[in-house]
Amino acid sequence: MVSTLVVAVAATAAALGAASVIGVAVNRRSGTLRQTSTSDAEARQDTSDLGLSESGPTIVHFSAEWCGPCAAVRRVVDQVCAALPEVAHVELDIDANPAAAKRFSVLSLPTTFIFDADGRQHYRTAGVPKAPELQTAVQSLLAGKASD
Repeated sequence: MVSTLVVAVAATAAALGAASVIGVAVNRRSGTLRQTSTSDAEARQDTSDLGLSESGPTIVHFSAEWCGPCAAVRRVVDQVCAALPEVAHVELDIDANPAAAKRFSVLSLPTTFIFDADGRQHYRTAGVPKAPELQTAVQSLLAGKASD
């Protein structure tokens, strides 16, 4: 009986430890901008229904009325767009635009993309992006420094 209890406690502790490690890894990655593929075939998706700007970069973020962190994304993106007026911001409700969400493989909310003026996707993040990272990424597109 004692050995069964010890095994159960050890198994529970191991499961909690593994869950903690996975949670830390997921949280570290959340909100981190990742550069997406820039090959023409992969970067050029149908963006006609997104309302992208043709004169500069556009930050697109998928949200929903029921999404708590989406309000934080809105604040971060508004802050970046206020500092860089050449950048457009489009917010898409995933419930109203499920086809677009599927096309861009949006699996969690909030998910944010950065497109250039030609409609090519350059960056993507899930979670709340950090304003300095978002601003740096957009500035690289404005300066023409993003790899083509």
